[in-house]
Amino acid sequence: MSSKRDPVTRRRFVAGTMAGGAALGLPAGAQAMRRRRARPGTHADVVVVGAGFAGLTAARRIVEAGRSAIVLEARDRVGGRVWNHDLGHGQVFERGAAFVGPTQDHLLSLARELRVDTFPTYDSGDDLYVAEGVRLVYSDRGPFGTAPPDPPIAAEIADTVEALDQLSTAVPVSKPWAAADAAEWDGQTLDSWLRARATTPAVHALAATVLRALVGAEPRELSLLFTLFYVAAAGDARHPGTFQRAVNTRQGAQMSRFHGGSQEVGLKLAARLGDRVVLNAPVRRIAQRDGAVSVASDRLTVQGRRGIVAIPPTLAGRIDYDPKLPSARDQLTQGYRQGTLTKVAAVYDRPFWRDLGLTGTVLAAGSPVSLAYDGSPPGGKPGIVLGFVGGDDARRYDVLSPAQRRAAVLAQFESFFGSGARHPRDVFETIWSREQWSRGCPVGIPGVGVLTADGSRLREPVGRIHWAGTETAIYWNGYMDGAVSSGERAAAEVLAEL
Repeated sequence: MSSKRDPVTRRRFVAGTMAGGAALGLPAGAQAMRRRRARPGTHADVVVVGAGFAGLTAARRIVEAGRSAIVLEARDRVGGRVWNHDLGHGQVFERGAAFVGPTQDHLLSLARELRVDTFPTYDSGDDLYVAEGVRLVYSDRGPFGTAPPDPPIAAEIADTVEALDQLSTAVPVSKPWAAADAAEWDGQTLDSWLRARATTPAVHALAATVLRALVGAEPRELSLLFTLFYVAAAGDARHPGTFQRAVNTRQGAQMSRFHGGSQEVGLKLAARLGDRVVLNAPVRRIAQRDGAVSVASDRLTVQGRRGIVAIPPTLAGRIDYDPKLPSARDQLTQGYRQGTLTKVAAVYDRPFWRDLGLTGTVLAAGSPVSLAYDGSPPGGKPGIVLGFVGGDDARRYDVLSPAQRRAAVLAQFESFFGSGARHPRDVFETIWSREQWSRGCPVGIPGVGVLTADGSRLREPVGRIHWAGTETAIYWNGYMDGAVSSGERAAAEVLAEL
């Protein structure tokens, strides 16, 4: 399997930075700032750590307000867990985050402003559910949505989803640790809750199947409180979150994708910031002294009045802070671990599964792939099946040889779609736990008891250091929309203090 880096990403970023401020639509104050912008080793009003969607959004808001900002990014590209793969002939595919859906208005608004259009995820035909002894073809237009209407377990599935939705309404999305039953819910795993109310092994297996793809974890790894918060966060202030909105294609989080790939949003943001974004600059130390912050990276040290750390909590915890972080904040970062998720894709000349009346969406209570989608670009050429390998499946998959991984994926795709899946023109994967500056995907997961013990420190500034990143989001935590909204919040916090 191919896992090489995509060189087009950095070329496009560098080319984009050559445009002038006026051409990029920056306000007059920001254009002037471009001419006097801080150079390596000098100063900026705000130093941002991380050029994912959170850090780029924060920096852009700060620059638009007439303040200076420098973004230090460890990778040789922007986007963080959003990363395009070049398919050639002007086509791309997303190695990481790809989808956008209703109520994700922060991301959708930003994309419109940057003139990055969306197109619908292919959803014409029937979905497929594959479990031990069961192969069910069904429409997602029914009351179950993406969930399979498997007669022996249908009622129990509906009851379990309804219970999660109902309990989630009692979780304040801005502070889940303040829920009346927070201590009880944070003291048990989702697995223990499921076992207490659902006795059918097939329901347990289905829950694990969905969660491996959704958060890269097993039910035993998730506190019930975090699970309920994740459901509650799948909405906005006017639309309460629901489990189905998080997992559905139709009117759900997988409803649309971006022309040019989702990283196009990040590339255009970075182009507007120009050489304020410094790549290959992993941050090692942040010091606070005399009313300022000093942020030391492998390429340069930047002095600023404020800092925004916009990377996952587990990576933020690996930076050396002077003075040291308060113990509660340090405990929080230690208590978060990244989800274990690998994204695989097989590329074909055309999406032949559509001829079979299938959408390409598959729930599979087997391994390695637990959830698959049609990942083809607009027009359907080439045809792409994408799959998520998460949780225990990902841990088993990771230790196989490349040939074994490829064979396992193609055998499973063949079981879904027939012999046409046997011979793709390319297969590639992104094992996110191996990515040095991500260490997992799609989201950081607090351990049992962490939210009630230390969750209140998640967004609380430490001196002049502010925190962003999708893990700090109130709505759509773990998604691109959550990253964007967190960057907007952090920028507003900083601007209020400058």
